[in-house]
Amino acid sequence: MRLVQSRMDLNLLIALDALLEEGSVTGAAERLHLSGPAMSRTLGRIRKALGDPVLVRSGRAMAPTPRALAIRAEVHELVQRAQTLFSADDDLDVATLSGSFTLQADEGTVAVLAGPLLEHVAREAPGVTLRFLGEGPRDDYLLRRDTVDLEIGVIGPGQPPETRVELLLEDRFVSVVRPEHPLAGRDVTLDEWAGAVQITSTRRGRVSGPIDELLAETGRARRLAGTVPTVTAALMIVQEADLLGFAAERLHRRLMDRLGLVRVPVPFELPPLVLSLGWHARYDADPAHAWLRRSVRDVITGILEE
Repeated sequence: MRLVQSRMDLNLLIALDALLEEGSVTGAAERLHLSGPAMSRTLGRIRKALGDPVLVRSGRAMAPTPRALAIRAEVHELVQRAQTLFSADDDLDVATLSGSFTLQADEGTVAVLAGPLLEHVAREAPGVTLRFLGEGPRDDYLLRRDTVDLEIGVIGPGQPPETRVELLLEDRFVSVVRPEHPLAGRDVTLDEWAGAVQITSTRRGRVSGPIDELLAETGRARRLAGTVPTVTAALMIVQEADLLGFAAERLHRRLMDRLGLVRVPVPFELPPLVLSLGWHARYDADPAHAWLRRSVRDVITGILEE
């Protein structure tokens, strides 16, 4: 997007960003602490500068025009970059931050991380709201489009070049059963383990993976009863049925303990589980985003050390 300075100043960009984020004049006015008439006048100036209505009435709501949708991500990036330019990490007072961050992680990670992180953020930055999104179909460009501020999970190769990836923790999968299960509380042979009826979690419904490949090398196959989309769902099912499930040994420890599940050693070496943080390069030097990343790291460290 090319804007002539005489037609569009930074204040109008900030207002445009708020209008496109909120989708209403009233919401944008409240966000920027302006009156409704003042924001309406600002919207008029934006329309004149862009030669486009930007927001149009659609029933009781306002709908963005195709031009507005096309420039929304770029406008937001420009505003973020400008805010970063005029702020320094030493001047950041997180207690005065306001707004929201969007984090994406699998449901099992959210179940463990969200509580402590929400408490941490409420204590340090009471004006900040966190929005957690679950993992859906893989989309490596959510960070680029600014739909997600921070990704937490298994971030494989093939990421866009502007994606920054930082190791968060290395873990390993363990198998778990309820205390009444025949395998609970003892070492098991490979044949006993493979013969136990199992359940696994996969958001894509896959019925085979690295475990099956490793077993195939020994001439064995496991008894898989079915799959569910999340780790928490699998563990809650295991709590009530004689099924063998899986969880991350360190990350999901409190979740397993809360459900009263018993670990069953896997009688062969599984590939490690590598969790990372992912973010767009535009936020490398952003003090608020750096604080968010640091907060996630600190909370995860605290969970692992308990």
